[in-house]
Amino acid sequence: MPRLAPLCLLAACLGSAVQAADPLPVEIVTATAVLPLRTYALTGEIAARDEIAAAFPVAGRLIEVLVREGDRVAAGDVLARLDPVQQQQALRSAEAGLASAQADETQAQGDFTRLDALFERGATTRAERDAAEDSLKAAAGALARAQAELEQAQKALRDTTLSAPQEATIIDRLAEDGQVVGAAQPVFDLALGGDMEAVFDVPEVLLTKSIGAATVTLHTLNEPDDIFTGTIREVSPLVASDTGTVAVKVAIPNPPARLDLGEAVRGEVSFEAEGEVVQLPWQALSAIGDAPAVWRLTPEGDVDLVPVTIDSFATQYLTVSDGLSPGDRIVGQGAQLLFPGRNVIDVNTLSAEEGE
Repeated sequence: MPRLAPLCLLAACLGSAVQAADPLPVEIVTATAVLPLRTYALTGEIAARDEIAAAFPVAGRLIEVLVREGDRVAAGDVLARLDPVQQQQALRSAEAGLASAQADETQAQGDFTRLDALFERGATTRAERDAAEDSLKAAAGALARAQAELEQAQKALRDTTLSAPQEATIIDRLAEDGQVVGAAQPVFDLALGGDMEAVFDVPEVLLTKSIGAATVTLHTLNEPDDIFTGTIREVSPLVASDTGTVAVKVAIPNPPARLDLGEAVRGEVSFEAEGEVVQLPWQALSAIGDAPAVWRLTPEGDVDLVPVTIDSFATQYLTVSDGLSPGDRIVGQGAQLLFPGRNVIDVNTLSAEEGE
């Protein structure tokens, strides 16, 4: 303990000397309450408003693929064809079956007409007449079945040709010539019509604040000065388990003619935050332990370290949501040189005095 007395005395002397020294020139800023304008920017992708997958209803081997990604097609345009050998054979068999059923029905009709006339004249028995009628009904049923089989064979042959359901753009080609595809296996992804939207994967934390039907400012990465706008159309109710993001779709009512599907796009949305905050230069930030703090000027001309709650950080400033009041005078540049009770003077005051 006796050895510590000289050290304590020295520290007290140094502290008194520093306090008695000339005030330290620092930048003094006045805390002012503001409603900050928050801006969020993300990169997304241009997608079609309505998309469908085009597929063959039957399985087979592709013999012809006629379109590629980016091609525009009209309703009814042929996109691809399957090898139709089996369907053609089935069609010929159905046609032959129909011809045979028609002949049988014609013969049964003739037999029934002849026996019905003989029965009316009493030249034959009712049993023979009823047997002919039964044969006619059976032949009519066989004819109907043959007609259905022919229609089914014709449809199966038509199904080997894949056509565009309406005007569309090919987004993706999922199969190549010679590939065997199954029934309902997607062969193309189609964008229907000309409506476009921008799709963004937004971090879940950004959606904790309501942004409503905010207007989104958009531009492509290749042409950042060519601006167009959109509005938020849909926010997915699900959070992606692998990325922790939420899909947000932005409708583009009047997409530029140069805009292409799959193109990267930058989106920005700005809105006023809820509640007033105090905005300070980032140089004002200090700390008490692990907690943020700032140096506040007292009426006596010295400073105290005040704990604050940081609302957000920006490039050149930070915003404080709690711990300060409008009108408080805070040290900006020079805050790193201070300690409690240090006398300071505003550099702006010195400059004004030197100018006089």
